[in-house]
Amino acid sequence: MSFKRDWWKLLGVILIIYSLIFGMLVPLGPGIVRVHPVRTIAGSTLEMNVEGYNSHYDESEVSAWLKLDERFALEASRVDVIDRRHLTAIFEIPVAFPRPDSIHVLSLILYNEIDGHSILPQAIFAKSDPAVPSGAQAWQDKVIQVDKAVTFHFPFRNILLETIRNTFFHVQLWMSMMAIFTISMLHSIRYLRNRSILADHKAQSFASVGVLYGMLGITTGMIWAKNSWGAYWSFDVKQNMAAIAMLIYFAYFILRSSMTDKDLGRRFSAVYNIFAFLMLIPLLYIIPRMTASLHPGSGGNPAFGSQDLDNTMRMVFYPAIVGWILFGSWIANVQWRSLRLKHESEEA
Repeated sequence: MSFKRDWWKLLGVILIIYSLIFGMLVPLGPGIVRVHPVRTIAGSTLEMNVEGYNSHYDESEVSAWLKLDERFALEASRVDVIDRRHLTAIFEIPVAFPRPDSIHVLSLILYNEIDGHSILPQAIFAKSDPAVPSGAQAWQDKVIQVDKAVTFHFPFRNILLETIRNTFFHVQLWMSMMAIFTISMLHSIRYLRNRSILADHKAQSFASVGVLYGMLGITTGMIWAKNSWGAYWSFDVKQNMAAIAMLIYFAYFILRSSMTDKDLGRRFSAVYNIFAFLMLIPLLYIIPRMTASLHPGSGGNPAFGSQDLDNTMRMVFYPAIVGWILFGSWIANVQWRSLRLKHESEEA
């Protein structure tokens, strides 16, 4: 292996190893796993039992708030720390709420100097009497805004917990798959333009790597779905469209192997490969946005938004994409060289 010629192969392997090590070993930041109870009524004393994650409640003074919205918050009258992951926050729930609703959804915010802020959205539901006049006087407590990052960690996300690490594998595989399929499609166009046998070999090789990445993406997605949705396969529209996309590419290889006339088979396969790539766009990016789905990306929302990554995750996320693309290109490189040797031996 010549380093000057094959440096990109080594870079791909290094980036994948880097993403594996850092993606699995960097700890998650502090967060709130659950609280009890999850309901209260106006005018009562609420004793909220809190279970944290990677927290340090017993190492620094903890403050707690129930937040109604950006303007209104209620600070706990007392916080009793049990151990590093458990505490009890005492809140004196006012009779009057700022809004005349019967049900109020409150988020819990904890803060100490070691963990910084921990937030549990929609932590508790408070019931009040709509006949009671609205009042905001008791909801004027200010949440501490300063947040000191004292540890290097990935963000804590409710529901996802440790499965957030799959972001570095499931999402990368799908993005890398799209890049690999794009390269395959471009080689098919090149073949149709100049009938280059090498271009056909490259189109076939990159398509096979794309299918491999797609199947790995589906597998990692099923594992993620089991932990987040409760089932490996729930016939979600995103899962179904991904499966159909893979079946379309499986048909590409069936078409290649079924044609006895090799020249005709190459032309048909090149046209079909372009069609298969164009079908990926509506299957993976349009249809799932048009219907309800458990998967991010439904109802017009982005499948992967700017809020899904912080700077710590970006340090692993983007290098991993480059690494998987380079590694897939290496696999395809080995395969098309094998196909070229096979073709030359048949022509000899």
